Amino acid sequence: MTSDHQAPYSGGCACGAVRYTTKQTPIFQNHCQCRDCQRQSGTGHGSYLTFPARAEMQITGNPTHWDVAADSGNVKTHAFCPICGAPVYLRFAAMPDLIAVPAASLDDPSRFAPQVLTYRVRGQAWDAMDPSLQAFERMPPG
Repeated sequence: MTSDHQAPYSGGCACGAVRYTTKQTPIFQNHCQCRDCQRQSGTGHGSYLTFPARAEMQITGNPTHWDVAADSGNVKTHAFCPICGAPVYLRFAAMPDLIAVPAASLDDPSRFAPQVLTYRVRGQAWDAMDPSLQAFERMPPG
């Protein structure tokens, strides 16, 4: 949990119909170049903050969900706004307590501080990433 003086993380979709907020601190922040993230974002990668306790994230509105098999073979559930179509969070069947939000969905996207690049093996030559980030060919171990 964050300390009381730190503002919660909040954000939502483009039109405001689906919102989230949490007092948690993200446990993982990454850029991901897997094909699913490329297709979902419409560009070369997705950028996410992952939080440890899905149950402690307050979500308002009624997002639509769809499941997809990730490059790892594990199922990811994407949540997006049924009105504007913007993605608002991800859940993972293999790690049901976790929830991830797209960095650009934050009310203050400058709070995103990427730690690593995942699925570099799927990266597109035209999607240059920060060379100072630790890069993994797939997902890092545990």
